[in-house]
Amino acid sequence: MAYSDHFSLANIPYGIASTVGDAHRERAVVTRLADKVVFLSDLTLDVTDQVKSALKQCTLNDLAGLSKPELQQLRKQLGSILADKAVLDKYGFKLEDVELHLPIKVAGFTDFSCSKEHVLNAGEAVFGKRSMPPAFLHYPVGYSGTSSTIVVSGTPVQRPNGMYRAGETVEFGASRAMDYELEFAAIVGKPTKMGESVKLEDADDHIFGLVLLNDWSARDIQGLEMVPLGPMNGKSFSTSISPWVIPLDALEPFATEAPAKEIPAPVFLHEKKAKPSYNIKLEAELLRDGTSTKLCTANVSWMYWTFRDLVVQKTVNGCNLNTGDVLATGTVSGVGDDEHGCLLEMTKGGKVEFALSDGAKRTYLQDGDGVRMTAFCGDGVGFGECTGFITPAKPL
Repeated sequence: MAYSDHFSLANIPYGIASTVGDAHRERAVVTRLADKVVFLSDLTLDVTDQVKSALKQCTLNDLAGLSKPELQQLRKQLGSILADKAVLDKYGFKLEDVELHLPIKVAGFTDFSCSKEHVLNAGEAVFGKRSMPPAFLHYPVGYSGTSSTIVVSGTPVQRPNGMYRAGETVEFGASRAMDYELEFAAIVGKPTKMGESVKLEDADDHIFGLVLLNDWSARDIQGLEMVPLGPMNGKSFSTSISPWVIPLDALEPFATEAPAKEIPAPVFLHEKKAKPSYNIKLEAELLRDGTSTKLCTANVSWMYWTFRDLVVQKTVNGCNLNTGDVLATGTVSGVGDDEHGCLLEMTKGGKVEFALSDGAKRTYLQDGDGVRMTAFCGDGVGFGECTGFITPAKPL
């Protein structure tokens, strides 16, 4: 599916692409309008040499590191130039004639837990009790993930090997509990220095844009290793992100209130912005043999903690931000049975089967299964898709 309605002049996303033919064999910065992809270095732009150089790079990092005023000026020019159909006809490549690549050089990866519904649902699935971690209502908890295995949408996901419980024993083998997680992530643009902390009112200045993120999870491997240090091999094998980074300026028309805090937020997370979150509709599907089965729907606006909160929490102790850091939200879920953002929740920890559209049964993902996640705001602004298919584990 092309999702051409996600990419209007109201969007103007950024990505990295190369052409199948000779025109642009080297990777460079692109944007997308409907089903056309435009290499920005081809356009005549009234920008600084620094911006021109950034548009020729094989990642978005140099572009992301520019100041907000420079990025806003570039966005304004692109909107004006690409409104001319003659320009799009001259410089636009068909979507099928380009290859999309990982948009950033990932500097670091932190995965947070922003959804209250997810932690409650997951607690019930794993422990039989709807309870939250003790810190959850005080600040967004998180852990340091593995940046080296973040891949672009469409990259196959190899089932991992690892250690897991098998009854009363612990065994080694291919994971038997492959899961997806419906997440979002902020891509850091403006960096900070070690020892500095970002104030909440300045947090947006450090966010280049947002992407969809699938935090693939091997629940059996994860379950054994979680205590006491948290996930490692159960998650570090692959994380998929969508190829298009959507700037915050494109999302501003969809800004909305965040859920009310159940207890007063600490002073450094006391939000004064009236609409610090975004109304972004999410959906996940399981793909198999040409058929699709809807797994869930959700909305970014349901998250208890916002992207702004993640920037602040990451730096509150003086930890520095680097351009290209990925700050993920954790699974986004709701209260309904059709709003569970992962199979751990949906199947009550693998105890309850669900049916695919062709009648087959599942608790967790099988080899050959794919997961497609999409996100759409409305009025020509969306994220397209983030997709991956499971391939068999590699024998040892």
